[in-house]
Amino acid sequence: MNTAKIAELNDQFRRHGIGSGRTMVTRNVADLGPDFQLAALLKVRAFDAFTPDNNPHGERDYGSFELHGRKLFWKFDYYDRSLQYGSEDPSDPLQTCRVLTIGFMEDY
Repeated sequence: MNTAKIAELNDQFRRHGIGSGRTMVTRNVADLGPDFQLAALLKVRAFDAFTPDNNPHGERDYGSFELHGRKLFWKFDYYDRSLQYGSEDPSDPLQTCRVLTIGFMEDY
């Protein structure tokens, strides 16, 4: 797998919504309403605090942050384009749909 390409595709989708993917929030985040969801999404888009602890494989596929005194996370999962199975090659945008999930740490 091409780790640099996966990181590039993750960044493009996370920062700009570019590429094949979906952004999801957990029920607890959704329950706080659209203003909270937008604030969380903006924090995810601006995230750049990658470290060996949260980015051990170099794919830039996970992060955590605080918002209104609550600890949240975001993470990518890679599926085939039909969202039925895992992607065989997350570095290939033609066969991968990225799912970006935003939630509270206790939701995970």
